[in-house]
Amino acid sequence: MFRLDADKTVEFCDGTRRRDFLHAGSLSLLGLGMSDFLQMRAQGANTEGSDDINVIMLMLVGGPSHLDTFDMKPEAPIEIRGPHRPIKTNVPGIEICEIFPRMARHADKYALLRGCYHNAAAVHAMGHQLFQTGRLSLGGMEHPHIGSVLGYIKGSRGDLPPHVLLPKIIGPTGGNFKPGQSAGYLGKRHDPFVLNADPSADDFKVPDMLPPPYLPGFRVDRRRDWRGIVDRAVSKFETSQDARLLDSTFHQAYTLMTSEKARQAFDLQSESAETRTRYGGNRFGQSCLLARRLVESGVRFVTVNMFETVFDEITWDIHGSPPFSPISGYRDLVGPMFDNAFTSLIEDLSDRGMLESTMVLALGEFGRTPKVNPAGGRDHWPQAWSIVAAGGGIQGGQVIGSTDKIGGAPKDRPVRPAEIVATIYHRLGIGLETELPAANGRPLPVVDRGVEPIHELFS
Repeated sequence: MFRLDADKTVEFCDGTRRRDFLHAGSLSLLGLGMSDFLQMRAQGANTEGSDDINVIMLMLVGGPSHLDTFDMKPEAPIEIRGPHRPIKTNVPGIEICEIFPRMARHADKYALLRGCYHNAAAVHAMGHQLFQTGRLSLGGMEHPHIGSVLGYIKGSRGDLPPHVLLPKIIGPTGGNFKPGQSAGYLGKRHDPFVLNADPSADDFKVPDMLPPPYLPGFRVDRRRDWRGIVDRAVSKFETSQDARLLDSTFHQAYTLMTSEKARQAFDLQSESAETRTRYGGNRFGQSCLLARRLVESGVRFVTVNMFETVFDEITWDIHGSPPFSPISGYRDLVGPMFDNAFTSLIEDLSDRGMLESTMVLALGEFGRTPKVNPAGGRDHWPQAWSIVAAGGGIQGGQVIGSTDKIGGAPKDRPVRPAEIVATIYHRLGIGLETELPAANGRPLPVVDRGVEPIHELFS
């Protein structure tokens, strides 16, 4: 991390001086420079639309098997239906897998879309791109994440960034493809704030939300060796392009770094032990709890990656043999992990009066093959799978679409990823004809023309 204590003195309202604060690199956990982040805020000043709607997107990295989660086929042959049994929910006629007992008690709060599909290759990152950007990144053009577009158009609320990604960006999942979690052609200044830390760790903290530790009490030790380093650094910095924005945006960066509200939003220690246990003492559970806190504090969009990769750990990617997961991992680990985190999130949002204004989407990049493979698992299957959607005006207690008797293809109301993206933009108050400045100089609408929101979700 690079730090810089400027020689010029600009005094803020609390008496702190600019050279006591200037800490180039304080935004490193976002993957942003200071001026990058503040350009994002300045250029995203358009606030038309539904400012009261937030989004929490839960990326179920690995591709959950719909046949072993939300679209079970108990009447199918054993090689199709798998080892798990369906259970009834609190909504008559809706059944889900037995690995989600808490979810079963809250089916009235969420909707199931059982006819999802896409025609791209059965590659993890392609599904990630489609659900988070609405398009595939082809020909070197990387499309922006929905949260980055939201920040570009509407900016942030107060001190916190518009889009936060927890806990880390999706890593290698096979194939040399990006996961669609950047701002793409909108530029790095619109990238999400990336936590890059495990919120379930005993020593979890976000150090850059606090005053730099080498500036105790915001007082600089003006030693001579520092002066030489600073002078050289300032001379080089002031000739850079970043310096052009520094004077106009520095106070905003100072506000972010010293904001009591920002520090409180990330302070999981302020939650009771009971609440933290209810979400689950793991990365995903604590990330969902942190997502709730961030939205409550004013963050517009939070992306939570359930896993960072699909290799050498138990995930939704149940090929059945190493380095992938066995199907038993759903019952023993992944199912309870999701059940506790998702249900606690929905319960808390509902109890706090936030569910109506917070859309929660739990989705994977594809489904799994109808037939169990020789290793006892299931392989990639983008021809059909299910999504869970709640909040933000979505009518719970309903099932939209269905698949054939073996779960191999949509039977009615097929849903493409671009329709999910269009639905999110629609609820955020961003018109689907809104154009973005694509890298090739040709403006692109936020979704392809002709794509419509899934209106049935709201009726």
